[in-house]
Amino acid sequence: MSKRVLHKVVIALTGCLLAPCLLAQSAETPLTEYGVPDIQGIFTYRTLTPLNRPAELAERATLTAEEAEEWQAYENRRQNRDLIIDTVGGAGYPPGVISYNEFWYERGIQTISDRRTSLIYDPPDGRMPALNGTGQARAKVRADNRRFSIGPEGRSLADRCLMSGGAGPPLVPGAYNNNIQIVQTKDHIMILSEMIHRARIIRMDDEHQTRQIKWDGDSVAHFEGNTLVIKTQHFFYHDNGRGASEAMVLEERITRIDGDTLEYDFTIEDPKSWDQSWSAKFPLRRTDGPLYEYACHEGNHGMIGILAGWRRYESMGMNGDGTPIIGSED
Repeated sequence: MSKRVLHKVVIALTGCLLAPCLLAQSAETPLTEYGVPDIQGIFTYRTLTPLNRPAELAERATLTAEEAEEWQAYENRRQNRDLIIDTVGGAGYPPGVISYNEFWYERGIQTISDRRTSLIYDPPDGRMPALNGTGQARAKVRADNRRFSIGPEGRSLADRCLMSGGAGPPLVPGAYNNNIQIVQTKDHIMILSEMIHRARIIRMDDEHQTRQIKWDGDSVAHFEGNTLVIKTQHFFYHDNGRGASEAMVLEERITRIDGDTLEYDFTIEDPKSWDQSWSAKFPLRRTDGPLYEYACHEGNHGMIGILAGWRRYESMGMNGDGTPIIGSED
């Protein structure tokens, strides 16, 4: 056997022997210097897949590849703000001025990779449970407060630049700014949301504290294998995202799927809002940074304009939408 042939045989055998080791190494989750799974980075969670399953797909938990392509094309046309006629409305907008043009949106243009028809997977119908009686009563008070805009407290937390339903907790994809940065230290996890620029500090701990009640609750975390489990409760406000109350208990699970993807899975329990829990999941995909400052001005200049405009309408015997206040026409 020539030296050339012998050399090739040795290389081939060496490759066969090393392959399992290399595969095992690549499958391992990288660790931080503190010996726990490393989930750090900048990630995007934008997607065209909605939180709730659309009514037209009520019986479909997933789509075929061809159906997903067709649905994506339809939704990208339907939601395109540049294609909405002001006088007609569309995509959830009433006739009138459409907010931003399409340039400002980054809602995502594709479904998630498994082609589910909703991010919610429990209940099995892919939709949030209906609010119970307590939740409905609170929702009515909240709607009246916003409708009358009695003062800053009558507006939403997003109007006041305090919180955003999309930035969480929990995270839920929205129209834009669907980006976060995760940073780990020995004792804390920090999740910086680009939307309303909130830095959420999570303790590596198993006990909650109520010394200081926060807008986004008290979060503690621990690792279960390769999964970061975050439990949050003791919310300051009774009007949290998607109708949740201050009694909400939130569990988030973040697991590395591959070098560039994390799975984000959350479950909400809130007896003051729903009679059953509900869960959703979607990927966090690594993206090039940096995150940008989201300059939210509704809480200063905009808020003055909102309230001043409403008081002006009231002096004219009208609601904020221009309709007559009941009884004012008499």
